[in-house]
Amino acid sequence: MSKRHPDQFDLFQAPLFPVRARAEQIDMARFRSKLKRAMAQAIRECPYDRPTIAARMAQYLGLASISKASLDAYTAESKEGHDISLIRFKAFVRATGAVWLWDMVVSEDGLTLLEGDEARLAEIARLQQEQREIAASIKSLRSKPVAIKRRGRP
Repeated sequence: MSKRHPDQFDLFQAPLFPVRARAEQIDMARFRSKLKRAMAQAIRECPYDRPTIAARMAQYLGLASISKASLDAYTAESKEGHDISLIRFKAFVRATGAVWLWDMVVSEDGLTLLEGDEARLAEIARLQQEQREIAASIKSLRSKPVAIKRRGRP
């Protein structure tokens, strides 16, 4: 397989900001499993080991400690009663650096996460759309002649 030239455009590249549709049904078992697998992946990709991640989470939460066993339960698909709370999930994301987890969590609601300055892209696109709508309105108004009733001073 040949390497692609850096200036070559990839027609099959996945969009960076995919357009998503909201899922009609919430399959909690599927979502729970997907979240636990994603969190386990985040741990594997993290430069810290599990005890360090647990300690970092505790620090973010202002707790004395979080056990490695709790972290293991949050990522074990067999542990249905051990779902992570939103507050602890936020600490987990911060502790692992896996910000992509937020996007995974909201994706089934038809949402896409924008991080930091990326939100400006959405604002630019919104303003450009508004600009096109205004231009179309002006064009429509200009397409009809204006009847001027007064031609001079009365």
